[in-house]
Amino acid sequence: MTLDTSLGTDPATGSDRGAGSTQAGRGASTAPRPAGRRPAKRLADWRQRAEIAVLAGPAVIVFVTFVILPVAMAAYYGFFKWQGYGPPTDFVGLQNYVIIFQDQAFRSVLMHNGFIVVLSLVLQGPIAIVLALLLNQKMHGRGLIRVLVFVPYVISEVIVGTGWSLLLQSNGAVNDLLQGIGLGGLRADWLSNPDIAIWTLLVIISWKYIGFAVILFLAGLQSIPEELFEAAAIDGAGYWQIQRRITLPLLGPTIRIWAFLSIIGSLQLFDLVYIIWGQYIASTAGTSTMATYMVANGRTSGNYGFGSAVAVVMFIISLAVALIYQRFVLRRDTAGAITEGKK
Repeated sequence: MTLDTSLGTDPATGSDRGAGSTQAGRGASTAPRPAGRRPAKRLADWRQRAEIAVLAGPAVIVFVTFVILPVAMAAYYGFFKWQGYGPPTDFVGLQNYVIIFQDQAFRSVLMHNGFIVVLSLVLQGPIAIVLALLLNQKMHGRGLIRVLVFVPYVISEVIVGTGWSLLLQSNGAVNDLLQGIGLGGLRADWLSNPDIAIWTLLVIISWKYIGFAVILFLAGLQSIPEELFEAAAIDGAGYWQIQRRITLPLLGPTIRIWAFLSIIGSLQLFDLVYIIWGQYIASTAGTSTMATYMVANGRTSGNYGFGSAVAVVMFIISLAVALIYQRFVLRRDTAGAITEGKK
């Protein structure tokens, strides 16, 4: 007697063993294979990287071509005494940089830039905040006033510099106006007097760039919910209490961004000084900056290697200020919300 072991029933359960084994075999053959998904995932990753390269590639090329490459070339030429044509051959090492920091004129222009940085923040910031608060109120002609405040910022620096230089001459319109209204004693040499010229420059800079700060602050004010002001008014807070307790703290990130842009712009100030005072009068009037020093001692003197070294020093100073500002001032804004920083 032979036993058929291929088919039959299980004595314990009474089930068909052959059918069970067949279903188990089918289930095993149709089980998903995780390894089969890896090629599709890799293809998706490569496709995402290709999209990023296509979208960011042109911007990266422009940035490298017009920012990184000129800085690297300036750093290279700064080690040579170079006249601006032909390959540089007269290697002087760090001599250009030693001359820069030993030159009393460079220390003077560095002080001028620092003075402009501080006074620009002190003068433009409070005035721009007050104007932004006023223009944020509902009034007739608000849109026109905003446009008029912003117009000086969009006017070319050449036009601004030429216009102010004509107005502020010794026989210009400003002195004639003072003489006409009986204030002839206030007539002054606004552009040549070393005691006045730096303040004249600050007034022109404030008139030119304060519109940008006002528009920036207005954008920040628009992002503050009206419900906060209404709740504070219901609780009995006055207008100035609301501005001090609600508006200014919530406007803080915008103020800090504007201050950063103002600092970097003041360190790199060139066009208005060069147009109004020129490269020679600026040094005697006390309005010269690092940029005008670079042009006067580099391009004008025919020593492009020295001018390149000055440009590298300006870049390092601006970069150091930017990193320090971001580390100690913008850290809370870049890290996220204020509550996240406290955690």
